Amino acid sequence: MNPIIRTEKVSEFAEISQLIQQAFMTAEHSDGTESQLVERLRISPAFIPQLSLVALVDEKVAGYILFTKVQIGTQTQLGLAPLAVLPEFQRQGIGFSLIQKGHQIAADMGYGWSVVLGSDRYYPRFGYCPAAQYGILCPFPGVAPQNYMAIRLRDDAPDCYGVVKYSPEFG
Repeated sequence: MNPIIRTEKVSEFAEISQLIQQAFMTAEHSDGTESQLVERLRISPAFIPQLSLVALVDEKVAGYILFTKVQIGTQTQLGLAPLAVLPEFQRQGIGFSLIQKGHQIAADMGYGWSVVLGSDRYYPRFGYCPAAQYGILCPFPGVAPQNYMAIRLRDDAPDCYGVVKYSPEFG
């Protein structure tokens, strides 16, 4: 499946919110507030409109991804959260397409790193590795090291070290 990937439109916010709720309903780790997090992030200084992407299948929003600014040491880099695909479109390459396009746009914008808290069975296929091996540390207590991952988006990205600082909207 080759979805159309583009930036979200304001007119799609309600549809995206419903998509996120449906996608996380059966997620292994979810607090049920992912769609409210996106709403808070859209009005925060951490928001980057070019990295709030939808995947369209037959003109229907089937997937969503958001990368926002995080601090790693003295560097502004990116955090991926959330990635959501409607249940009926999962396991068809939509998440893959969203991540690949997001990484490409981020690298073109000059960002060198992305971090993610997620499945150690899913994200490594995109090149994510345990962040601690780079000296990038998870700010959330109790997270298994293999579930907090990072990827270098550009070959020329300088190394990053330190505890990741997310925007206050993450709580």
